[in-house]
Amino acid sequence: MKKALLLSASSYKDSGYLNHCKGWIKEFLGRLWEDEILFIPFAGVRRTSEQYEQKVADCLENSNIRSIHHFSDMKAAVKNAKSICIGGGNTFVLLNELYKFDLLGAIKDAVDSGTPYFGWSAGANVAGKTMMTTNDMPIVFPPSPVALGIFPYQINPHFISGKISNHNGESREERLEEFLIVNQNDSVYAMPEGSAFLINGNECEVMGHADVLKFEYKKEISRIAVGSKFKI
Repeated sequence: MKKALLLSASSYKDSGYLNHCKGWIKEFLGRLWEDEILFIPFAGVRRTSEQYEQKVADCLENSNIRSIHHFSDMKAAVKNAKSICIGGGNTFVLLNELYKFDLLGAIKDAVDSGTPYFGWSAGANVAGKTMMTTNDMPIVFPPSPVALGIFPYQINPHFISGKISNHNGESREERLEEFLIVNQNDSVYAMPEGSAFLINGNECEVMGHADVLKFEYKKEISRIAVGSKFKI
C-alpha cells in the first residue's frame, strides 16, 4: 500500500529546520527509522550533496540518512531502499536531475510497491501530478513538468494568502487562478507552512498546524481542515 508524508516546508514559523516535523517523520517511518533512509539531495542548489546529507542527519538526529550520490547505481539504490526522502530547494533543478538519472519511474514503482516516501517543499512538489504549481524560478528546464504523481493532483507548498504590503505583483491566489484558467481540469491543493499530507493507499489526511485550501476552475476555494481525510 502506498505510504507518503508530504510536508509543505522544512520549518514552521521560527521552529528551526525540521524541528516541527521530526516527530511526524519518526512516527511515519516506525521501525524503519532505525534502517538506512535513502536521501535525494538534488534540489539543494546552494549546498553540496554532502552538506545537505549532513544537515538533514543532524537536524533529524538520525545517522541513518544516506544520500543517493554515494551510489554508483542510483536506480538500484531506489529499488532496494527501505524508505525514500527528497529534500527541498529548487523544484526545477530537482526534477531535471530526476529525469537526468532516469529515477522518476524507479521512485514511483518503489512507492507503489509500498516503500515509504517523505519529502518537504520541492520534495512535496514533485510528489504531485506535475511541478507546474511550484513557487520556484526556472533556473533550468526539465524535459517535462510531469512529476511522480504519488499525490495525483497539483500541490502548491509554502502557500501564503493575500498580498504582501506594498507589493504590486500577483497574489498566490491570482497565480493559481491563472494556472486553472489554462489547466481547467486540474485541482490545486495549497499547503500553508506547517501543514502536511499523510497518504495511506488511496486516502489522504491533512496534518499539522494549518488547513489546506483546494482550488478548482470557476469554483469557490474550499478549506480542508486539519484532521480531515479524503480519497485520492
